[in-house]
Amino acid sequence: MRWTTAPALRGVALLLLCAAYLQGGLNKAMDFNAALAEMNHFGMSPAGPLAVAVIVLELGASALILTGFGRWLGALALAAFTLMATFVALRFWEMPVGPERFMAANSFFEHLGLVGGFLLVAWHDLRERAHV
Repeated sequence: MRWTTAPALRGVALLLLCAAYLQGGLNKAMDFNAALAEMNHFGMSPAGPLAVAVIVLELGASALILTGFGRWLGALALAAFTLMATFVALRFWEMPVGPERFMAANSFFEHLGLVGGFLLVAWHDLRERAHV
């Protein structure tokens, strides 16, 4: 078996792709007040139910991706969530020119890269299922 097709490599790649969502979901669950503060910071209301929904989405979709059960669904969910959150939290075009705008723009495009990664995971999983 070639190293590029090894199941361990695939598992590590999926874990790395989900790492920020696992960390974010766990942190929000362990410090719910901080999760509420984050929702309020971005003007999301009602903060409580939305924070719970984000925790469930981040952890649940990551679990789907990592277990392979409904991987395509978890990947599409995180792609949609990431795209939406990116346009809410990283509105660099509204910032004055300077270091904060530069960092927000970089993060914006990095998040678009995550969206692309999740779309590739969904596409690959659905394609793999069609050939079984």
